[in-house]
Amino acid sequence: MDLTGVKELLATNFDLHMQDETHYIEAFTHSSFVNENRNLDLKDNERIEFLGDAVLELVVSNYLYRNYPEMDEGKMSSLRALIVREESLSKRAVECGFDQFVRLGNGEEASNGRKRPSLLCDLFESVLGAIYLDLGLDAIEHFMSLTIYPKIKNGEFMRQSDAKTALQEELQKDGAIQLAYELIKEEGPAHEKRFEVAVRLYDEIIGRGVGHSKKSAEQAAAANALEMLKK
Repeated sequence: MDLTGVKELLATNFDLHMQDETHYIEAFTHSSFVNENRNLDLKDNERIEFLGDAVLELVVSNYLYRNYPEMDEGKMSSLRALIVREESLSKRAVECGFDQFVRLGNGEEASNGRKRPSLLCDLFESVLGAIYLDLGLDAIEHFMSLTIYPKIKNGEFMRQSDAKTALQEELQKDGAIQLAYELIKEEGPAHEKRFEVAVRLYDEIIGRGVGHSKKSAEQAAAANALEMLKK
């Protein structure tokens, strides 16, 4: 792979200076490449993507908690789901230039995998995992301050569909679906009610959420469902 290109990209665009290249080799290696080159003793990026996903959820949650003190847990869950959804992260991967360096198998390349949103989303999270392992959490925060935090601050995600609409759009990609929100529990005094809502796809519960209103609980349930679908 063009490791020099990756190193230059990170240094020039994000002021990040690679120390341990092995993490980045792993991050930019798709399973299709490993499967077609079993003699090379390579690791694909699935494990490091798992780590990057957790790091991303942590730093976004921390950012929302610290910068939006008026936002309840339902709204924070909804906004976080929009920030980390596949559509959003795949766009970030292309904006950052990561797509040009990922190593794909011939079959994946031929089927236009380099533009596939799920692959690009996983790639973005894999690179986050590599940065975290190589340079630590401060480097992640610096990278986020250049890529995602400004978009949160300028309201880009808030102008997008809410979590319920995003979930509906995601599930309807392959045709009409039957989605319903069900109140599971209501508790607490009148001035401090707490609602728990489940969202069902046909008869299957695909997400749960809580909030201080039915509306915020539904948004939280939809956000939870989006997170589960992503994983």
